[in-house]
Amino acid sequence: MNYLNFWSNVVIPITITLILLYAIKEKVKIFDTFLDGAKEGMNIVIGLFPTLIGLFVAIGTLRNSGFIDFLIKIFSPIINFLGFPKEVMPLAFLRPISR
Repeated sequence: MNYLNFWSNVVIPITITLILLYAIKEKVKIFDTFLDGAKEGMNIVIGLFPTLIGLFVAIGTLRNSGFIDFLIKIFSPIINFLGFPKEVMPLAFLRPISR
């Protein structure tokens, strides 16, 4: 387990170093490329933001109204029979909505 912990701490710095070395070798303007990627990422975030707000509001409304608890009570015999923990069921009910 110590071996796995070591590699999990080393992989990201090694990956960043390899990317930087490759960019230097290929004579890529690293900072300009980084800025272009950051701009593109911000455009993606701006495009996704309304959808995320809508999902958060819908999920919050379902949770606060008690509908999720109601569904868990209805499906609890099936959940118990299948051996699923009840704590996972809100995720199972809300996952299809978030797609």
